[in-house]
Amino acid sequence: MDTESRMELIREVGEEIVTEEELKKLLETKRKPITYDGFEPSGRIHIAQGVVRALNTNKMIKAGVHFKFLVADWHAWANNKMGGNLEKIQTVGKYLIEVWRVTGMDLDNVEFVWASDFAKDDNYWKKVMQVARNSTVSRIVRCGQIMGRKENEVMQASQILYPCMQCADIFHLEADITQLGMDQRKVNVLAREIGPKMGYWKPVIVSHHMLMGLLPPKPMEGMSTVEKTIELKMSKSIPDSAIFMTDSAADVKRKIEKAYCPAKTVYENPLAEYMKYIIFEKFPTVRIERPSKFGGDLELSGYREFAKLYEEGKIHPADVKQSVVRYLNEILEPVRKHFQTNSRARELDEYVRKQDITR
Repeated sequence: MDTESRMELIREVGEEIVTEEELKKLLETKRKPITYDGFEPSGRIHIAQGVVRALNTNKMIKAGVHFKFLVADWHAWANNKMGGNLEKIQTVGKYLIEVWRVTGMDLDNVEFVWASDFAKDDNYWKKVMQVARNSTVSRIVRCGQIMGRKENEVMQASQILYPCMQCADIFHLEADITQLGMDQRKVNVLAREIGPKMGYWKPVIVSHHMLMGLLPPKPMEGMSTVEKTIELKMSKSIPDSAIFMTDSAADVKRKIEKAYCPAKTVYENPLAEYMKYIIFEKFPTVRIERPSKFGGDLELSGYREFAKLYEEGKIHPADVKQSVVRYLNEILEPVRKHFQTNSRARELDEYVRKQDITR
């Protein structure tokens, strides 16, 4: 695959790339650049973490990178996830990997690295200290949004460590590319700024889109684009704002039927986002079922065609909801079946559900 073809695949993943020039040079000079993403094991996994993350990871791998996934168990511990119980956090980490196994992530070409293994390495903590020594407290506090924290929220001392650790992760993993969500942008920019001061490099940032929550958006006047993205994204702490990977067919139907879906606009429309980032990514053609008196069913070959017809009012929100329910259940059924029939997977799912901690 030539460089431009690889760039196009990565552009499909990156809502923002910092910078494209650096990415192109990296692809031309390094056969298999190291790319990393990380996740906090913190409860049930929703469809953005499950399906969308698998799609993005597979595109990056197809573009010719070596993909490292950081299981950020110590980070989740620092962030008081799962009640601050490290053993529970690590069990949830195994659960998430099991979800990706059946969701279609190319696990043969993914290297999973556990942050708890870093904790045994003095060289890692030296990097954490280097980050801290090259940063101010106010800068680290501003990075708190990477943990789902607001800038004015009171933070525990362990949470101050978190951004320093995440920044150090990049260099300890030898990552050329950081491939995380837009909500992680601040710490990635920090890494670019202080990396050369620490004797390292400027990582290329490939920030993927954050899928909207299903509930109506709140007023967000005065917020920056990134702040709006974080505010709009689906939240595990509000179960009806997200579709979870093991939700029943009835749960999917209930959540989608009451989801926010303004007519004739795809802007800040969560179901339009589901169509764009999930359904049209998984299916080459999509059928929108409509009553015959409104023209009957439509066969669509891409999101642009859908968006045009929806904004013209030729597709009704009720038609979209019906189609989204049908396609989501088709995507999720193999996951549900796996977690019902595989004994190990079922144990993990039951364990995570019992914790009932989704924040």
